Amino acid sequence: MYTNSQMPNDPRYYQQQYPQYPYYTQPTQQVQQYQYPDRQQQYIPQEPTQQQIHQAVGTHYLYLKNPVLQVVRPWVQYGLKEAQHTSVSHAMTELAAIMYLIGKGYNQRLAHYIVESWEKNEHF
Repeated sequence: MYTNSQMPNDPRYYQQQYPQYPYYTQPTQQVQQYQYPDRQQQYIPQEPTQQQIHQAVGTHYLYLKNPVLQVVRPWVQYGLKEAQHTSVSHAMTELAAIMYLIGKGYNQRLAHYIVESWEKNEHF
């Protein structure tokens, strides 16, 4: 038999059983947006040395070369044609955005249409 302070419907009972999950009637702090660890300090691209490449990846990722290039090559050609009608900076930005979305799992056509929808008069 339970006493009043030991009743399962009493929050004090659960505080004793599960102290890491205290009973709160109101939030105690503001919720902060999650910060991804790799976004805390932006990576500034520079051409790596062969030694840096070998230390970082060795030959572990050679199996990715052909499948990656098969996806990328048609988009590079698209970017080169786009650069003739806009600017190199615009074409590279558009291409990078499309490739980013494809990398996130979007269908190639949908990724292309999403990025095109961001443009107004060939400007982002």
